[in-house]
Amino acid sequence: MTEAPIDSAQVRTDAAADGGGDAEREVVEHERAEIREFIAGLSADDIKSGDWFAKLSAQALSSYTDKVDWQYFQQRYAGVPADAIVDQRIKMAARYAAIEGGISAGAYTLAVATTIGSLGGASPATLPAAIATVMVDVAFITRLQLRLAHDIAVLYRVPLDLSDPEDMWKLYRVAFTIKGGEVAREGVLIAVPAVVRPVIKRFYSKGVLHAAKGLPVVGKYLLQRNVIKVGIPAVGVPLSVVLNRYSTLVAGRHAQAVFRNEARVIELAERLSGGTRHPRLMLWVAWLVITADSKMTDAETLLMLHLVRLAREQHEVVDVQFADLVEIDPSDVWRLMDAEPGDLGDLLDLAERVAAVDDAVNSLEQAVISELRDRCYRA
Repeated sequence: MTEAPIDSAQVRTDAAADGGGDAEREVVEHERAEIREFIAGLSADDIKSGDWFAKLSAQALSSYTDKVDWQYFQQRYAGVPADAIVDQRIKMAARYAAIEGGISAGAYTLAVATTIGSLGGASPATLPAAIATVMVDVAFITRLQLRLAHDIAVLYRVPLDLSDPEDMWKLYRVAFTIKGGEVAREGVLIAVPAVVRPVIKRFYSKGVLHAAKGLPVVGKYLLQRNVIKVGIPAVGVPLSVVLNRYSTLVAGRHAQAVFRNEARVIELAERLSGGTRHPRLMLWVAWLVITADSKMTDAETLLMLHLVRLAREQHEVVDVQFADLVEIDPSDVWRLMDAEPGDLGDLLDLAERVAAVDDAVNSLEQAVISELRDRCYRA
C-alpha cells in the first residue's frame, strides 16, 4: 500500500498559526534558560539511567506547587468558572510548546536520534552538546505538561498529595497520557495531524529508537515521544512546532477530562452526604447499587471512597461491619432499612444518583432501585 506524502504546506500553515507573539516568546526563552541550567547539571548516566525524569519532577513541582495553588488562581481569575480558566491554560501551554518546538528544532539531526541510548559513548561525567539540545526540548515539554496537569487538578479542586507516591503516579499518568500497554508510537499518532502520521509510522517501523530501549518506563516513553522530531529532518521545524502544540493540547484535554470527572464525582458525593438523613444506610445502599452488576467503574469506586470519607468527616460514622464486607447481602440492607423509622426517600434518590454516576444505569442496578422504591413506599 502506498502511503500518502506529507503536505508540507499544510504543516507550515499550522506551525505559523501557533508562532506566538514577542511576549510569549520571551516567556519561553526564560523557561528554556532555566531548563538549560537544569540540563547542565545532568550527566550522561542521568540520561541513560532515567534519573533525569525524577530530578526534573522534583525541580518542576517543588517550589511551583507552593506558589500556584487555589488562592493563586482565585486572585488571578476572580469570578471566572474553572472550565474557562482550564481552557485558557491549555491553549496558553500549547502556544508555549509550539514556540519552543520552533526554537529547538533547528539543531536537530538524525544522528542525535540514533545515539540517544548510548549517548555516543560519552563519559558519564560529560553530556554531549547535541544530546543536551535534545534534552532541553524534552525537559521543557515534560515540565510544561506536568505543571499543566497540576494546574488543572488545582482548578477543579481535586486533592493531590505530592508526597504520596500513588498521587504522584496518578499525576504522571494524566500529564503524559500514559495508558496500560501503550507504546510511544500510538501516543504520537494521536497527538499529530493526519498528514504527518505516515512518516511517523515509517520512522518507528525502522527501529530508529532501538538504542533507547534500556531507559526506564516513563523516561523512555517521554524520550521516544519527543525524539520523533529529531529523526525526520525532511520536515524539520514545522513538524516540531505542530507536534509540540498537538501533544500539549492532547495532554491538557486529557487532564481536563480526568480531573473534571473526578471533581464531578466528588461534588456528587458531597451533595449525597450533605442531603442524607441516614448516613450509615447511605453507604450500604450505595454499595448495593454499585455491586449489583458485579463490576465497578472508576467513577463508582471513586464515589464510594469519597462517601466513606464524608460519612466519617461530616457524620462521624465509622461502620466496622461495612468495612469488613467481602460480599454484600441485599437482605442485610433491607433489614437495616426496616429498622429505620421515618421517610427513607433520601435513600431512593441516592440510589438513582449512584447508579447514574458512570452515565449507564443497567438492568441489574435498576432492579435494585425498583426493590428499594417498593420498600421505601411500604415504609
